[in-house]
Amino acid sequence: MIRVLVVDDQALVRAGVGLLLRTAGDLEVVGEAGDGAEAVRLTERLRPDVVLMDLRMPRLDGIEATRRILDRHPGARVVVLSTFADDENVYGALGAGAIGYLVKDGAPEDLIDAVRRAARGESLLAPDVLARIVRRAVAAHEQEVHPGPAAESGRRLLSLREREVLALVGAGLSNAEIGVRLHLGVTTVKTHVSAAMEKLELRNRVQAAVVAHRLGLVDDDFRPVPDPGAP
Repeated sequence: MIRVLVVDDQALVRAGVGLLLRTAGDLEVVGEAGDGAEAVRLTERLRPDVVLMDLRMPRLDGIEATRRILDRHPGARVVVLSTFADDENVYGALGAGAIGYLVKDGAPEDLIDAVRRAARGESLLAPDVLARIVRRAVAAHEQEVHPGPAAESGRRLLSLREREVLALVGAGLSNAEIGVRLHLGVTTVKTHVSAAMEKLELRNRVQAAVVAHRLGLVDDDFRPVPDPGAP
């Protein structure tokens, strides 16, 4: 079972998220917190695998709570679930160490998928959040997502399959979604993603998405571009 702590200052939201997560047979809600300070304390006591974190809360906000939780428990996975997706909140949360960022108007199944992916150590960003980060990074070459030097010759370093997979990462698809699209098992997809990231000296999927755009594997609308090397 994946142990989840739900953090939000609205009791109704906590109750709704808890009910949703309990519909998945592999998720267990082990606790609820109404502010960031309580989230830090409960993480210490309950040791959840995943913390679903709101951002704007009394006493201690979600960004600082995320930072304190991960300082004390680096193995915890924090996924932000917020109404707001502005640059200040997105970059603040990711800078504090959050592994994912979702907005509250997303689909219920996306939240369940995000918790499962976070527990596996996979990052997940809402499509509009990923688009915001990638566009800003591509335009400004920001240091926090700037790729290693090997990415400059990326196309010739990667196999055709690795380019296909990287393009779909750049389009915001999860490993499971990539597997469905390419008729591959999730383990095989993870192998290709890892190989591509290692060859291009990338640390995470955000960097991978940025590089996919810089290499022309994804267009401005976040759609994979047909590879000229494909048969």
